[in-house]
Amino acid sequence: MSSLFPDDPAPVAGTPLSERMRPRRLDDIVGQDALLGPGRPLREALDRGQLHSLILWGPPGTGKTTLARLMATVAGVDFVAFSAVTSGIREIKDVIAAAEQRRRMTGRRTVLFIDEIHRFNKAQQDAFLPHVEAGTIVLVGATTENPSFEVNSALLSRARVYVLEPLTTDHLVTILRRALVDEEHGLGSMNVDADDDALAALAVHASGDARVALNLLEQVAGLLPVVDGHRRLDRRALEGLIERRALRYDKAGEEHYNLISALHKSIRNSDADAALYWLARMIESGEDPLYLARRLVRMASEDIGLADPRALEIALAAKDAVHFLGMPEGNTALAQCAVYLAAAPKSNAVYTAYGAAARDAMRDEALPVPLHLRNAPTKLMKELGYGRGYRYAHDEAEGVAAMSCLPEHLDGRRYYEPTGRGIEARIGEALARARAIRERQQKS
Repeated sequence: MSSLFPDDPAPVAGTPLSERMRPRRLDDIVGQDALLGPGRPLREALDRGQLHSLILWGPPGTGKTTLARLMATVAGVDFVAFSAVTSGIREIKDVIAAAEQRRRMTGRRTVLFIDEIHRFNKAQQDAFLPHVEAGTIVLVGATTENPSFEVNSALLSRARVYVLEPLTTDHLVTILRRALVDEEHGLGSMNVDADDDALAALAVHASGDARVALNLLEQVAGLLPVVDGHRRLDRRALEGLIERRALRYDKAGEEHYNLISALHKSIRNSDADAALYWLARMIESGEDPLYLARRLVRMASEDIGLADPRALEIALAAKDAVHFLGMPEGNTALAQCAVYLAAAPKSNAVYTAYGAAARDAMRDEALPVPLHLRNAPTKLMKELGYGRGYRYAHDEAEGVAAMSCLPEHLDGRRYYEPTGRGIEARIGEALARARAIRERQQKS
């Protein structure tokens, strides 16, 4: 394999396997063919040395840092990296000053790589703008968060966003196999005979993160017994060597909203199996169980409503159970609720009706409450007509009085349109019967 790093020094003792196995050519990057495959715009630009500022957005361990380094290597420019976690405005100014001096003296541009650019505030991000526009630096930002929310619009307008896809199990197995046969940088000298099933298990445990997968492989390989000069890695050997995996999840980030959206839409679509899966993903990732309980209560009223009024009772009961039991015992209460909500008949009629009523309440003139609907606890209020014309429904033969309860300009307005599903069908019939009684009495 030819190297784009001819002066790359030998690995320092203790350097993690993930760092030693970092790709040294664009073709060595696994799982990003949509960006780097033949004829793809980014690949074409890099092969021609046509650098431009960009944001690399993708999950951890998908190759953002590697790609940034290779961009500089392919184009023959300098590469400077620092992390938004540990750097501030002063460090930015120092890096920019060095890049300006380098360009004046040698004509070489600088690829400035900023890991976790989403952690910079607006003022810090703005500090790069004039230098990007002047061509002093080619800015490459890496982020695991949606740039639409985390990178300011001025910087986004000057940089293209490229999305790195999550690595699949097959991608990670390919990377792990490379490490096992690479004697110079990998574990080739350890003579590890690994089953595909074992490597797949390591890949699943790493949740799409190549860095985690490689370092875990190195850790596990070092614990395997040596028999006749070889180490055997199979599923049985893995037992007890790897701990319970941590699912990739950020309770304050986009993945949080993606997962709760998936749960909500699965319940709305009456898919109990999908609902259980997304619920389990969030619970096992450490999501606040009371947050999940609150969301289930919302789903019960928004998507089921009066088609099955018990859904709201069950959701509230699940919330109480979680609060009373805590976790992990409360997980089955949430699961029970999710399955019930998925199976329940669906109606958003109350949700839609409230939205329409709220629009009228906000848009229309705030007219006074009709006099006949007002209470009259004092003599003056009675003299002013408060309560005059009010008819007590319980005194009516059919339990419905012939009077309007809306402001005059909204008389006859219909907000709630019940569906024919579940209990709401009977509710709709009852409301239609009451309307018919009012209309008949008003005509008589």
